[in-house]
Amino acid sequence: MRVIGVIRKSRRDKISREEFEELLKSAGYEVVAILEQNREEHPKYNIGKGKLEELKELVRELGPDRVIFANKLTPSQAYNLWKELRVEIMDRWQLVLEIFERRAHSKEAKLQVELASLQYEVPLVKEAIRRIKLGDRAGFKGMGEYQTRQYLKHIRYRMGRIRKELEKVKADREVKRKRREEVGFILLALAGYTNAGKSTLLNTLAGEEIEARDQMFTTLDTTTRRFKLGGKRVLVTDTVGFIDGLPPFIVEAFHSTLEEIVKADIILLVLDVSEPWGEIRRKFLASLDVLRELKTLDRPMIVVLNKIDLTTEEDVRDKGERIREIIEERGVNVSRVAAISAKLGQLDELYGALEEAILTLPKYGAFEITVSEPEKVPGVMALINAIGEVLSVEYGEETRIEAYIQTGMIKELTRLGVGIRRLSVENE
Repeated sequence: MRVIGVIRKSRRDKISREEFEELLKSAGYEVVAILEQNREEHPKYNIGKGKLEELKELVRELGPDRVIFANKLTPSQAYNLWKELRVEIMDRWQLVLEIFERRAHSKEAKLQVELASLQYEVPLVKEAIRRIKLGDRAGFKGMGEYQTRQYLKHIRYRMGRIRKELEKVKADREVKRKRREEVGFILLALAGYTNAGKSTLLNTLAGEEIEARDQMFTTLDTTTRRFKLGGKRVLVTDTVGFIDGLPPFIVEAFHSTLEEIVKADIILLVLDVSEPWGEIRRKFLASLDVLRELKTLDRPMIVVLNKIDLTTEEDVRDKGERIREIIEERGVNVSRVAAISAKLGQLDELYGALEEAILTLPKYGAFEITVSEPEKVPGVMALINAIGEVLSVEYGEETRIEAYIQTGMIKELTRLGVGIRRLSVENE
């Protein structure tokens, strides 16, 4: 399908042409032209009248199937543009939703995309009804007033049904999450801008082969895998990628998926360190905005600088320092900045950062375990290795073990008839 792209930049709308072109490419469009303008938003057409005339000429000359704006259009602007150009008009978020629809595979992801699409349509349908009342007979997708009103009722009914289904999914996931915590798993969530390499990192951590392509929004379905870090059992979840200015209706629709970030013990915020600094900064701040919207900025976080294999050590150090400056300015709860290459399996800095971060979690503590019956020692050691980390062992008439273990797993140890004493903060 042939399209013309339109980008309007201003102090408020700092849109990346490269990212917009990548979105169009991800949606499978053939881009026949890109029209750009630097100005504040025109209330009627989004772009200025002069640029609109230029766009009209391009439409007549190139005959595109659609004109797609990199900006968010109001329902009124979309209608006014259609009336002038007589070609299908789309904006940035319709484009994103179209990509989402293609990438959704699971029932949950499909429901979330449908909910977001319906939420987006509501103001468009309301605008169509308003236009009909003013004597404009365009309606919505060629429908008359009665049909348009009935369609609005159908949208609201369907949204209600989807929300109920997603609530069931959320409840089921909460049960699974609690069970995972009860059996001693540490919960990690991969977050960050789309195409930063989150799926590749999940594959490397867990030894999996989840689909990971060099394109935007490869992952819409929540994927959780397990791996071991020393003696600790860890679950890592990949979530939908962020994008600049992610609107509330998409955050709401994908809340059950994004909740994996909210409930995580540690957030791994992944950035592509090989990109120019301006892009890294923009995407980092956009990611922080989404995390703020989710009320998760107080969660323990590790910033992961991925794709170090595509740039130099000096460049990585420089960008790492700039990231730390932003972290300090914003007062974000980041324990470490770790440089890695998920593709090449160079994860030493991340493993070290995780080891440090995990042992500072409220669910972990340093304990002395006393085993008075020698035959029980192997079973106790095996359990400790499964739920924590052995620090030291002193054998004798009684075996004394110092270890970091999850406080929620104390009951598992007491069932073995051992003595347990929490060590002081100094010992920890």
